[in-house]
Amino acid sequence: MAQCVQSVQEFVQDSFVPMVAVLCSEEAERVTRKNNLNFAELLRPFCRLTSEGHIRDPNNQVQVVKNLRICVNNVVTSPNTAFSPAQRRVLNEVVLSCQPQEGTATNVITAGDCDLNFSATTPWFEAYRENFLQSMPASEHEFLNHYLACLLVVSSTETVPVEQFLKLSQEQHRIQHSGDYTNPKWFIPNTLKYYVLLHDMSEGGEQRADSVYEDMKQRYGHQGCYLLKMNSRTFSAEEDEQIPDPWSQYLHRNNLQSQVSAAATDRGPVSCQGSQGRKSTNNFLHRFPPGEASNSLESHPLQLDTASSSGSLHTLSAVNPELKKGARDPESLAGGAGSHGASLTLNDHDHIRQFIQEFTFRGLLPHIEKNIRQLNDQLVSRKGLSRSLFTATKKWFGGGKVPEKGISEPKSTCGLLYPPEAPELQIRKMADLCFLVQHYELAYSCYHTAKKDFLSDQAMLYAAGALEMAAVSAFLQAGAPRPYPAHYMDTAIQTYRDVCKNMVLAERCALLSAEILKSQVKYSDAATLLIKMTSEDSDLRSALLLEQAAHCFINMRNPMVRKFAFHMILAGHRFSKAGQRRHALRCYCQAMQVYKERGWSLAEDHINFTIGRQSFTLSHPENAVTAFRQILTNDSRQTATQQGAFLREYLYVYKVTANHSGGDVQEPSEGSSGSVQPLTPLEVHCRGCNSIRGEDD
Repeated sequence: MAQCVQSVQEFVQDSFVPMVAVLCSEEAERVTRKNNLNFAELLRPFCRLTSEGHIRDPNNQVQVVKNLRICVNNVVTSPNTAFSPAQRRVLNEVVLSCQPQEGTATNVITAGDCDLNFSATTPWFEAYRENFLQSMPASEHEFLNHYLACLLVVSSTETVPVEQFLKLSQEQHRIQHSGDYTNPKWFIPNTLKYYVLLHDMSEGGEQRADSVYEDMKQRYGHQGCYLLKMNSRTFSAEEDEQIPDPWSQYLHRNNLQSQVSAAATDRGPVSCQGSQGRKSTNNFLHRFPPGEASNSLESHPLQLDTASSSGSLHTLSAVNPELKKGARDPESLAGGAGSHGASLTLNDHDHIRQFIQEFTFRGLLPHIEKNIRQLNDQLVSRKGLSRSLFTATKKWFGGGKVPEKGISEPKSTCGLLYPPEAPELQIRKMADLCFLVQHYELAYSCYHTAKKDFLSDQAMLYAAGALEMAAVSAFLQAGAPRPYPAHYMDTAIQTYRDVCKNMVLAERCALLSAEILKSQVKYSDAATLLIKMTSEDSDLRSALLLEQAAHCFINMRNPMVRKFAFHMILAGHRFSKAGQRRHALRCYCQAMQVYKERGWSLAEDHINFTIGRQSFTLSHPENAVTAFRQILTNDSRQTATQQGAFLREYLYVYKVTANHSGGDVQEPSEGSSGSVQPLTPLEVHCRGCNSIRGEDD
């Protein structure tokens, strides 16, 4: 795989972080909107802790929590279905907006007689992966993305702030316990409520805010509330002061979502599978006759994507004019929202950062520690009743599970559900809590125990989740006391995909496991895993994973150059089907470094033809001319029909290029490469091709 900015430990830790909900009064929202942000957005850039935290485990041993990040979101009660079409379009836009930058660092790898030059990093893949993992819907079989706490935020300008806190507290309780909402999901019944008094410094009244805060400390305890002062900036003497905007990168995804929704409204539904290409009815790209299938690119593994590329270049340029602009500028996607934090000073930034630290160290971590101890005490009190931790407790607690299907269908129990009080779920909760505070040894022990009980019940969704997290916990343990159990991940992926039919969870497993395998220099295993995850349900996912597999092949101790090139071509093919033409062109160009002048003429023709088409649709007609010229050779092994198609494409591109340059197109000598040849040699070349000059123009 390509090199990543984060270490694998940081990537895995950031994939599972404590979730915190936010409920704000209207006045509090008014205060934060002065900065073109809501309260959750205001906190987002400061949610990475800069100092260590500590908790005590059930054995009273101190555990250090380093580099912890929390995730803060507004409470949303609408159902969060697993990756709706709108969400898939967001992922497509994320990849589309992230393109290689000029001057990007490249690797030069020499393998045999090949000198390959390609980008050392793939930020578009990391952007996709980050957005994918952050968009994971809350599941019943795990608690990692359930809310542990709720921030109740009230402005100091309220007439009676305490009454507003009471209303917000009752609202949170109603959402969690009334049974009217399936979302959001909450980790434990006694959700931590943290009371935040928001004071706008620009409106004065600081003395009253301090007085209200003193009353809050009496009611909620000094560890359960906080006074956050903000909006200190004045615009008289400081108008020219440049204050950094750390919010833009965090709000990029929200702006993408808004633009995708607006585009869907204007143009109607847009398939992320390249539907525009499939709708083209022009049959310019001729299919080969059945009798010539064995000698054509049609039956070749590197065949042209006739489904997504059908239609001539002229038709493509007319139907898809927006493609000629290339990738959208990331700044334009993130723009339009105005400046953020305009009323905040650098001291206000520090106040927000300190608030997050106080909330985490004095509120959240003690809350998690207390619940780990309570769960442990419950589980230990039941231990010893039987050889298994929970076998006997099922007699006392009435079985503890409610299968959705008949007992006579054990292989279909991926739909089995446990009630919230089931002992199997309590140990899973304890495991998740330990994992979130980086106590990976205890987390592994709990996951391993839960895995056995889930498997004995044939609760395959729960078992797959326990296997997945047991593998991750084993990897993250300090000092690596046990090897990474890759077979756990393999079983989890197979169960998610084949038994539970859940490709989203299978993909998450694959992304985690592939990165771990790569860190252990097991590139072959990582490549195999990534290739297995390609399928027809998502061209974008398949393209990204195939590209990462190609990077695995080239990063091996003995680089596998041809496998790298072949999988880059497959990735380019899937990028093209997904509408990612710039990424497709990049993949084909990188593969050409291997296939060029190796005697594999059909493969080289395919690559040049695709490069020509993609270059033209991306407004690079000169590059398209160069690519098409390479496939018009005297010793071509293509059929006459295919050579005719190549020639027509070349003539059209040549004509467009000549028109754009005012008719002054350089025509080098016949033997030169990388430039346009005069038409006369091409006509001579085509005289033996079934009188192509007499066919269609």
